[in-house]
Amino acid sequence: MSAKKFVYFFGNGKAEGDGKDKNLLGGKGAGLAEMTNLGIPVPPGFTITTEACIEYQKKHGYPEGMWEQTLEAMKKLEEAVGKNFGSTENPLLVSVRSGARVSMPGMMDTVLNLGLNDETVKGLAKASGNERFAYDSYRRFIQMFGDVVLGVDHHKFEKVLRKMKQDRNVESDTELNAEDLKQLVAEYKKIVEDETGKPFPQDTTKQLEFAINAVFNSWDNQRAKTYRKLNKIPDDWGTAVNIVAMVFGNMGDDCGTGVAFTRNPSTGEKEFFGEFLINAQGEDVVAGIRTPEPIARLKDEMPEVFAQLEDVYKKLETHYKDMQDIEFTVERKKLYMLQTRSGKRTAKAAVKIAYDMFKEGLIDKKTAVLRVLPEQVDQLLHPMIDPKEKYATIAKGLPASPGAAVGKVVFSAEDAEKMAAAGEKVILVRNETSPEDIGGMHASEGILTATGGMTSHAAVVARGMGKCCVAGCGALKIDEAKKVFTVGDNVVKEGDFITINGSTGEVILGKVTLIEPELSGEFAEILKWADEFRTLGVRTNADTPHDSKIARDFGAEGIGLCRTEHMFFDGDRIDAVREMILAENEEGRRRALEKVKPYQKEDFIGIFKAMDGLPVTIRLLDPPLHEFIPHTDEDIQKVADASGIPFDRLQKKAEELKEFNPMLGHRGCRLGITFPEIYEMQVYAIMEAACKVKKEGVKVLPEIMIPLVGHFKELSILKEMVNRVAEEVMNSYNDKIEYLVGTMIELPRAALTADEIAEYAEFFSFGTNDLTQTTLGLSRDDSGKFLPEYVDKGIYKEDPFVSIDVSGVGQLVELGVTKGRKTRPNLKTGICGEHGGDPESIYFCQKVGLNYVSCSPYRVPVARLAAAHAALKNI
Repeated sequence: MSAKKFVYFFGNGKAEGDGKDKNLLGGKGAGLAEMTNLGIPVPPGFTITTEACIEYQKKHGYPEGMWEQTLEAMKKLEEAVGKNFGSTENPLLVSVRSGARVSMPGMMDTVLNLGLNDETVKGLAKASGNERFAYDSYRRFIQMFGDVVLGVDHHKFEKVLRKMKQDRNVESDTELNAEDLKQLVAEYKKIVEDETGKPFPQDTTKQLEFAINAVFNSWDNQRAKTYRKLNKIPDDWGTAVNIVAMVFGNMGDDCGTGVAFTRNPSTGEKEFFGEFLINAQGEDVVAGIRTPEPIARLKDEMPEVFAQLEDVYKKLETHYKDMQDIEFTVERKKLYMLQTRSGKRTAKAAVKIAYDMFKEGLIDKKTAVLRVLPEQVDQLLHPMIDPKEKYATIAKGLPASPGAAVGKVVFSAEDAEKMAAAGEKVILVRNETSPEDIGGMHASEGILTATGGMTSHAAVVARGMGKCCVAGCGALKIDEAKKVFTVGDNVVKEGDFITINGSTGEVILGKVTLIEPELSGEFAEILKWADEFRTLGVRTNADTPHDSKIARDFGAEGIGLCRTEHMFFDGDRIDAVREMILAENEEGRRRALEKVKPYQKEDFIGIFKAMDGLPVTIRLLDPPLHEFIPHTDEDIQKVADASGIPFDRLQKKAEELKEFNPMLGHRGCRLGITFPEIYEMQVYAIMEAACKVKKEGVKVLPEIMIPLVGHFKELSILKEMVNRVAEEVMNSYNDKIEYLVGTMIELPRAALTADEIAEYAEFFSFGTNDLTQTTLGLSRDDSGKFLPEYVDKGIYKEDPFVSIDVSGVGQLVELGVTKGRKTRPNLKTGICGEHGGDPESIYFCQKVGLNYVSCSPYRVPVARLAAAHAALKNI
């Protein structure tokens, strides 16, 4: 049986593969093959497939037949260019590059001029008639091969080069003569021998083998692993190896090299955008060794080449129907294309290019929507640091909630609220936040914590509020007593300005200029197109009229989760809530609750008005009562001083309410069962607000949600109470309000008995934050310490609190939907956990037939786009 084909040749206008073979040949290899078939000038070469890489990784060696096929391809390449590999007369030199199916920073850098040694360099000098060029190519090869393949730090080579230029009193490499370059070659070879313990390899076939190994091994280096993890790229894709005959941009002033994009990758403007260098090789442009010229200047330097390049780039963009990232070399005024691939672009550029290409008739509306990635859109929805700004980063934490924020440092929630009320912009800096900090978090521009992960309290609440957050910044040493934090030698006091970037995790001293987001122009138009395709509804998690308005402006179709406990922390409300908790009997509790009700009613009125005509799902009180009582003696004393409640009484109540595992304790519907007066007050506030705004002409659609139901009898009891109170209110207003009563499915038992619960629930909202905790037995606040290692080791593909655990939690969601609709066919189902704004989780929600997803206001456009992608891909 013949060996599997691992090597694909291209050259002389014909290629064995084409642009559709990206998975097999990698993006670079498929692009070279396609350009060859299109008749575009490409130096001949061959590609070793991604499959060979994967087998190499498994076997720690080449798959059977691969090396033999490589040597055969080298002979074919020799024939195509009329040169011989390893020849001392007219040597064939090649470049060796990696090329995964998507562009991956972190993979192996390019090696140019492979095939040079102490003898072939003389042949190159003879064949080219240019000794300086030959030794310039050799010293470049030793540096690249030494760095990329042998692991010698490139700075060691740069240091020697800098010294020589200083000694010769020249600015540029091009001013060094042949003798200088011969000396550099000798010094470079010595560096390699000193660093590796072996002389620089002279056997050209061994050079090729070492370079191929380096490409395959780079698939598994730490940079590549990190990039794959961040961008959700599977580990089993592998990378191809591209071996291409060298063409030389460094043979003189009629030569050059450049990198360009067919449109501006930062703005998306329709302009040829890039840079070039005369008398240089490709790495000179990207490595920043010399300052390149704008691509437009090539028209002045080499008008004929520029005209040919214009034809090629337009042909490529029209052919691929996408913005292309191209590399080219000019050898003695002859153009050669070395690469074409879909260019990386900012979110702003992605939107502009997709919109423009649709208007130009290059792509259809469906393709335009699919071209804008939901993950990218987040960049457009939060204040961002102005790209023109220059700044120094003093520390880096986790990018827990996107956007950027500038403000004065404060160390307590109380100070944050006071300073914000006085018109100051503040950033709350804590070791970690707690529910007690909600008011201060809301008042702050952003939150910075020394501990905690991507799913910590600070991260989750900040994302819900649309606040920028950097979490887990371990370099911060916070002294709350002195109101100061230090990072190395930097000391930052309360009132000092800092800037935080929640999209990158950066902490920056001082003020940096920010750019505000807006949903307008091409972006708004593409989201309208997305709405034409999606079948999944998109709601928001919002607890205030302000957040409700933002979400509606971003296209939310209602509220999927209004967390009433967030309304308890502001101003005088917390005092009334604490009075209710401290009451000795029901009568005392009801008296205190009467003080809370006007606040709740006022909030609901504002929310109903903001959501006029759209459904509003309101979750009755969920967290345990202990969260509203301070725990440390210092905090208890503060509350005692402010409220007049004796310290001892507060301390005693805090002790009484203490639970070993409050997440599984006296919370949710269990509070409603044991203290029905709490839920009664909330239903009164909801229904009175609904009746009031209806009389003002607002169309109101309340959906009352009972949290943490595990048994249908809990819902049966509480639904009867809701209906009783609702009837009483509607009778008193002499009006009728259409409302629903449903539950949040966040316990495995609820999903397993969904058919029983659906007898009483008119809708299900899956609270996947708690459902993940209760299914996996993981606390999202504590598991951040070890979950990253689980993801690294592949136990979980991703953090299950960020993207839904499809095979575990997902099965329960699917079961809950199926069983619930078996009892109640028209059961409305949605998801309101953190996963509601995650594109991967949204694809899952589409698949299992949910009616809607709900997410934080600033994630609504992301969810709209992800829902369209899910529908278009028929997931």
